Amino acid sequence: MQPAVGVDFGTTNSAIAAIDADGRARLAAFPGPGGARTPVFRSLLFFENDVDWVDGRPPATIGHEAIAEYLATGADGRLMQSMKSFLASRHVVATNVLGHNFTLESLIALVVARLRAAIRPELGVEPPAHVVAGRPVHFVYAETPEDDAYAEGRLRKAFVRAGFPEVTFVPEPVAAALHYASTLDHDEVVLVADFGGGTSDFSVLRVGPSTADDPNDAAHILGTAGVGVAGDNFDARLLDHLVAPALGKGSYYKSQEGKILEIPPAIFHRLERWHELSILKTPRMMESLHAYRRAAREPEKIGALIDVVDGDLGYALYAAVERAKVALSHADAAQFAFHADDLSVEAAVTRAEFEAWIAPELDALTQCLDGLLEDVGLTVNDVDTVFLTGGTALVPAVRALFEARFGAERLRTGDFLASVASGLARYAARLR
Repeated sequence: MQPAVGVDFGTTNSAIAAIDADGRARLAAFPGPGGARTPVFRSLLFFENDVDWVDGRPPATIGHEAIAEYLATGADGRLMQSMKSFLASRHVVATNVLGHNFTLESLIALVVARLRAAIRPELGVEPPAHVVAGRPVHFVYAETPEDDAYAEGRLRKAFVRAGFPEVTFVPEPVAAALHYASTLDHDEVVLVADFGGGTSDFSVLRVGPSTADDPNDAAHILGTAGVGVAGDNFDARLLDHLVAPALGKGSYYKSQEGKILEIPPAIFHRLERWHELSILKTPRMMESLHAYRRAAREPEKIGALIDVVDGDLGYALYAAVERAKVALSHADAAQFAFHADDLSVEAAVTRAEFEAWIAPELDALTQCLDGLLEDVGLTVNDVDTVFLTGGTALVPAVRALFEARFGAERLRTGDFLASVASGLARYAARLR
């Protein structure tokens, strides 16, 4: 009998789990920051410049090690993340990395293969031919069912390339529900809210002992919905308000015709995803940025933007944003601070300001949630439990959204980063 293994390949973080002989889910551990072991594996790749190729292509450092290598080399190479977010896009097919053409599927396969390599040493079982893997209810940029099918097909190719010839995909909130259901001795109607880096997914399911032996209808799914709003969007709002103005957003320059024009806002859209800052680091774009600085009313701000781009400071910048966001989850105010070389940005921010900035995202989450309940014909009183998982569930405004509808007494949280992988492994056990 093959071991029951679940793989959660995430936009930001990934995890892998197996069910042990006692029926418990066990997660693999990976090297983390400071040498600590962690079940959270960062979905990152770093290709360093000027290294010998292996098997006809540049080698990649993967996971937390990729971040360490990126920082140790002074960002001398190409760092890639959020690859899952592009699966539904027919425009993102391949990219040239240091002279080698990688398809999106081959890049994702590098991360999945690293997860697969941990099965034997970390979980004590042989890598199975068949695994259960998670997928969002709706992929980022998917506008039709055909887009979702296309994205899942690409993800399947990546898994096959990584050494998993047979894959069953399960919606991530369904997996989280199975993780929660493993603690129950009675049936419940549960609403699962799974907040990832790129998407937020909601599912209403009936879980409990009566569903335990039903492998083809895991947890009796009553309905699912998803929206392309998650933690990355919250980070982008903080950066847009706290950092972008110091880098020239909203400032002006004098054109060759003598007109006073705004620095093109499109330039600052790249700031909304730190890994996209590398797109600005092309000879043509750098030439444009230097031209804007020469003509700018506030040249020092465009100079600061050039320093961020040229110095590959995107990761460090977003680490500062993340620290401010986490601080606002525990306090009513925080101090944003970023210092690098000659660039220094400091700004005070209150939780009330942050919540006002993310109001459109909160509205999108609310509409998706309310639409799901309406579609399945349930009221908030029909839901026994709300299970929140994912890092964005820690944001007070997000939790308040659910408390207002369901009451704090019905809210439950699990391991924010491991519940999906655990549930996927439990689904795999059902299929054996």
